[in-house]
Formats: sequence, structure tokens, C-alpha cells
Amino acid sequence: MKEIDSYKLGKVQVTISETDRPNKLKVECFDGEYRSEFTVSEYEFTNYRRLMNQRITQAYKNAGED
Repeated sequence: MKEIDSYKLGKVQVTISETDRPNKLKVECFDGEYRSEFTVSEYEFTNYRRLMNQRITQAYKNAGED
């Protein structure tokens, strides 16, 4: 699928790409150890990107504490 955006959140690399489903985007996260991916709507990505980034950052912070 076509990559739409890519950026770093601290040590976490975030990649946003298209999916086969209309109006849905795949979010892939990788910090060198843990990999995660999930799907969001284009609306969520546009309007709630800051919240999504906060949750990604917190989830990876908590993953290292387990």
C-alpha cells in the first residue's frame, strides 16, 4: 500500500499508509523492539492525530516497564 506519512515520536517510528478499505488508514509503530499496527479512519487521523500520538507514546513507555 502507498505510504502517506512517516514521522518519529521519540524513539518510535510511525508510518501511515493506505489500506484496501475506503477511508481507512493503517498506522504502524516500531521502536526497535516492539511493533504495533492498527487501523484508523481518515477522519480520526486528521482530527485526533495529537491524541493518537499521545496514546502511542504512552503505550510504548508502558511496554518497556513490563
